[in-house]
Amino acid sequence: MTTVSGWAPAAAGQEGQEDLRALFGRSTALFAALTGPEHVVETANAAFLALAGDGARTGSPLGHLLPDLDPGVVAALDEAYRTGEPSTGRDVRVVLDAREASFDVTFEPRRDAAGTVTGIWVIGVETTHVRHAQLLMAEQRALLEQIARQAPLADVLDGMARSIEQLAPQEVLVSVLLADADGRHLRHGAAPSLPGFYNEAIDGIATGEGVGSCGTAAHRREPVVVTDIATDPFWDDFRDLAVRAGVAACWSTPILARDGALLGTFAMYHRTPRVPQEADLALARVFAGTAALAIERHRSEQAQRAAEAAAGAARDALARAVLAERQLRAEAERRATTAAQLADQMREAAVAQSATPHPEHCQLGGAQGCDEPAEVKIADSWGDSAWGCPVHVEEAILNVRSVFIASEELGGLSAYVHR
Repeated sequence: MTTVSGWAPAAAGQEGQEDLRALFGRSTALFAALTGPEHVVETANAAFLALAGDGARTGSPLGHLLPDLDPGVVAALDEAYRTGEPSTGRDVRVVLDAREASFDVTFEPRRDAAGTVTGIWVIGVETTHVRHAQLLMAEQRALLEQIARQAPLADVLDGMARSIEQLAPQEVLVSVLLADADGRHLRHGAAPSLPGFYNEAIDGIATGEGVGSCGTAAHRREPVVVTDIATDPFWDDFRDLAVRAGVAACWSTPILARDGALLGTFAMYHRTPRVPQEADLALARVFAGTAALAIERHRSEQAQRAAEAAAGAARDALARAVLAERQLRAEAERRATTAAQLADQMREAAVAQSATPHPEHCQLGGAQGCDEPAEVKIADSWGDSAWGCPVHVEEAILNVRSVFIASEELGGLSAYVHR
């Protein structure tokens, strides 16, 4: 049998209040009048008799009705009967309707007209829900502290899953799946009590109608309850896997961002077919909200880190560009200096050529001079010319744009370049 949606009130504030009521419920009050040193149950309300199970009746000693009663409780009753002094017990654990419960109890001596103690009044108030509330608040606070200090998402989700498994009144196996950025697939997030092979098999499942409980819940953006995997069509493709994993029911709640975007799914598995109680659904809603907070915080941190990385890359690229620009500028300045020096040398060479038309040595060696033979004549657009060795002539041509080969023997610039 599959139940889809139908448990989410429209108003968020109202929903939160109803979830708290469902989780913490109403306290159960116990009352009994015991008589004599054996604490025979003279009268009692239905809740008290329920402690002893079906068919319990008055007229029997308390020890017969509740043979497993905490010895400390019996000792407190004996003490109150013997001394006539009232006493109280805190968080006394008993079994009520096949579940463990805790009570705060008061033992008040009963007296006859002469003031003699004849029995004990027992008045108790169930504190199970209060204790659960304290545990829930403690777990929620711990999870929120983890989120605030930016603990790894995997650690937060794993801790949350384990908390729910401990808080749930019956055995439950919790799984959290995370949605891909496109919302089309679900990835493993946390499932500390499910078999590894099962987690690997469903890692990456598609979101879609009829894709198990989680794929369908993610697709519909609403809770999906499968109470019996063996007969539900949503599990046709995963039934054998569920049998191997030992799960027979799965209730899945979508985890949604504040803007309605899909963040993942929160699932509660059971080993036997089971219909959820309102407290189960409220617990799922409460922790789905906590998971949403953790996942949104994680995604925000990822986006921030990505933005910071992009900004850092941009800064590095700018720094490289600035360095390259500086190097190009330095090279341009070096070339300009070299060109100016060569121009001066050519002017000096032109003056020298007036006396010696073809010098013996290269005239382009600068201050250090050059002893190589003067083989090639070059000139510039200003009419200055000089003779130089092939190495210095090539340097002049590369650094001074207006320089050209003036040697007729070499056939001009083209012949010099392709020689």
